[in-house]
Amino acid sequence: MAGSSGSLETVTEHERILQEIESTDTACIGPTLRSVYDDQPNAHQRFMEKLDTRIRNHDKEIEKMCNFHHQGFVEAINELLKVRSDAEKLKVQVTDTNRRLQDAGRRVIAKTEERYGVEYIKEYTTVVEKLQLCLPALEMYSKLKDQINGKRYYSALKTMEQLENLYLPQVAQYTFCQIMSETLPKLREEIKEISLSGLKDFLESIRKHSDKIGETAMKQAQQQKTFHVAVHKKTNENLKKNTYIINGHVSEDKKIVKSKYDTSEEDSEEEVLNVQDLVDFSPVYRCLHIYSILGDKEAFENYYRKQRRKQARLVLQPHSNMHETVEGYRKYFSHIVGFFVVEDHILHVTQGLVTGTYTTELWNMAQSKIIAVLRTHSSYCTDPDVVLELKNLIVVFADTLQGYGFPVNRLFDLLFEVRDRYNETLLKKWSALFRTIFEADNYSPIPVENDEEFRNVISKFPFHDPETDKQPFPKKLPMSQSVPQIYMQVKEFIYASLKFSESIHRSSTEIDDMLRKSTNLLLTRTLNSGLQNVIKKPHIGLTELVQIIINTTHLEQACKYLEEFITNITNISPDTVHTTRLYGLSTFKDARHAAEEEIYTKLNQKIDEFIQLADYDWTMSEPDGRASGYLMDLINFLRSTFQVFTNLPGKVAQTACMSACKHLSFSLTEMLLDNDVKQISMGAIQQFNLDVIQCELFASSDPVPGFQEDTLQLAFIDLRQLLDLFMVWDWSTYLADYGQPTSKYLRVNPSTALILLEKMKESNKKNNIFSQFRKNDRDKQKLIETVVKQLRSLVNGMSQHS
Repeated sequence: MAGSSGSLETVTEHERILQEIESTDTACIGPTLRSVYDDQPNAHQRFMEKLDTRIRNHDKEIEKMCNFHHQGFVEAINELLKVRSDAEKLKVQVTDTNRRLQDAGRRVIAKTEERYGVEYIKEYTTVVEKLQLCLPALEMYSKLKDQINGKRYYSALKTMEQLENLYLPQVAQYTFCQIMSETLPKLREEIKEISLSGLKDFLESIRKHSDKIGETAMKQAQQQKTFHVAVHKKTNENLKKNTYIINGHVSEDKKIVKSKYDTSEEDSEEEVLNVQDLVDFSPVYRCLHIYSILGDKEAFENYYRKQRRKQARLVLQPHSNMHETVEGYRKYFSHIVGFFVVEDHILHVTQGLVTGTYTTELWNMAQSKIIAVLRTHSSYCTDPDVVLELKNLIVVFADTLQGYGFPVNRLFDLLFEVRDRYNETLLKKWSALFRTIFEADNYSPIPVENDEEFRNVISKFPFHDPETDKQPFPKKLPMSQSVPQIYMQVKEFIYASLKFSESIHRSSTEIDDMLRKSTNLLLTRTLNSGLQNVIKKPHIGLTELVQIIINTTHLEQACKYLEEFITNITNISPDTVHTTRLYGLSTFKDARHAAEEEIYTKLNQKIDEFIQLADYDWTMSEPDGRASGYLMDLINFLRSTFQVFTNLPGKVAQTACMSACKHLSFSLTEMLLDNDVKQISMGAIQQFNLDVIQCELFASSDPVPGFQEDTLQLAFIDLRQLLDLFMVWDWSTYLADYGQPTSKYLRVNPSTALILLEKMKESNKKNNIFSQFRKNDRDKQKLIETVVKQLRSLVNGMSQHS
């Protein structure tokens, strides 16, 4: 790591020295060169390699500039040299021809003078003059054919123009001149077709190689960005920790995502390629010049733009399975970047072939299509790593095109939607992680045998308890093993969310808000759902539920450390006005309340299971003298269960105990009033009373600390007063004091007493339980009938009143 940092520092220092040499007067570069030798060992050799690379780049730029600005000059010189050679040959030929012609002419003249006389000599002289007049036109036409055959179409058009405007008008009266005039338009069309064919080949070539062009452009953009990051890191080299940069803000980071376009320091030594190195634009220039000369520039512009629009639609059409791999997205972006890099080059090196308005309209159309495609395909992604790499590709894609002057704000806005998709995939992934943690948990306190194990636990989870610290080893920590695992996974989720925030051109405040909102989703939706599912599972017993309550208490206390963790990453104080707070407190409170309710429910279900084991003989004449076996088992179960509740918050344990006692009292009462029980003997009442006494003894034994005196026994007060009324047979008091606040049997409902009394009457008919009363005093039987009537009257009065 140190070596890599040193190499990067050296490269940056050499870059600075080269810039000083280029911008400083030659008389003052001595101190600059001296710093090369004052640097690290072998720095001179590396500097010379860097200098050679810079010289090659400058030479190449000079060569490109010369080629671009002096192409016409070079072509003119080449043609001039060819013309000079042809002129010398022509001069020799003309001289020789002239000499021979003169000789022949003299002989002809001599013979003609001898034969025909002076008149015929004048006619021959005229013929020679006409031939001399036609000769330049013929020579220019021959030159035109040679230029066409040599594929020098631009020069051929210039020659054609000279031939039409200068030479042919002088010999327009001759037939061969008319033939030439008719041929020239055909030659122009031939040249147009040939140049257009070259343009079609060019368009097909850049369509096939646009991905290579785009990949190179994106790599260059990433190289430039990496260089700026490296310079920024050098200015902060006093920091001892690895850093990442969010819009110029340096913060700690755990992991840095590497993109395919990330480059090492070795890449910085490579020669930089641009679009001119990858594409030969000469067919476009040639075709543009030819159509311009022919006065058909507008038709060529329309044809070029139409073809490029067709190619744009093809480039913007993605493969159906693009979302399955990162490579699919990379190729899609590379093709698009290559297309617009070519258009940008054409815009800047030609005049009018494409315009700023045209490229802007084309880009706006493309940008809308790109956004729609990415929305559709990103929705299919289920792997957060693929979504994260997609985000990196979008950033590089946008940065690259922004460097060419294209507006990309809509693409950066799209990142918010991609971020939501990334969060969804993360939440699904962490949901599975939480589910695995819950399934593997034994829901028992964490045992630690020594200080090393203890420190290993607290290194993963911020546990601070002075009482536990004082205990000797081995000891147990109150939470189960899932607590530190969940805490670590929440931090890992924050790190994973943070990866998306790199290089998205957002402020630290916005990134802090993103982290907090995504973490809130994890806590309130994913983790809370996982806890609720665990709590509702049938196999989760009371002991596990108690441990879940303890776990959520510790996780709730750890939320403040998660707040600090995010603050340390983003350097945004949680006290800032618009800072989002974490909702972990409410999440764990909700889970804890659900666990508490589940405890109450399962406890009551367990009580019902014991009650179902009851097997009373409702017609027994005498009680057994001891409480029922099922009830003693139930009480023992409650005692052992409430001992486990000692680690619960006091109110939870007290509420559970009170709820259990009330449910037990209600269940016993319902047993007495059950419609299936048609008769109840006094012996059964007395046996039932023995069971209720055991319940009261249990309530008075303070099974859960914190109750005021006799508070728990009040759960059985209704049942106690009902049993006392029947066992004491104190109907006169009940009827006399009914409705009075001070009544001894205030909690006995007349309808309840009536139902139980009628069941006892049914039992009396078969067992003659009241025979002793009839022998001693027949008036008591009438009194019972009177009590029944009065109870019915009270019940009827209550129903009418209600």
